[in-house]
Amino acid sequence: MSRFRANRDLGAIWDFIARNSVDAAERVEAEFYETFASLGRMPGQGFRRTDLTKKSLRFFPLYSYLIVYQPDANPVRIVAVLRGNRNLKRLLKARSL
Repeated sequence: MSRFRANRDLGAIWDFIARNSVDAAERVEAEFYETFASLGRMPGQGFRRTDLTKKSLRFFPLYSYLIVYQPDANPVRIVAVLRGNRNLKRLLKARSL
């Protein structure tokens, strides 16, 4: 379920950026997928945020976003892509993360 939520997060980011430039939206999306692949090759990148969640999630920044993922899943599971300036604790709680 969370995988689908992360896909929706990424789609919303693409839509937001594409309002100004489809080319930029496609470049940013490509960078996200490159970063996802890097996290898959080397799980454990990023940092834990025990102030936000007790689950074994890692947070990895890209631009003004945080990629939230499970490094112990095989393959790693991207569970959310969130804007860093939002109320992350509330968002994670609402998603049961």
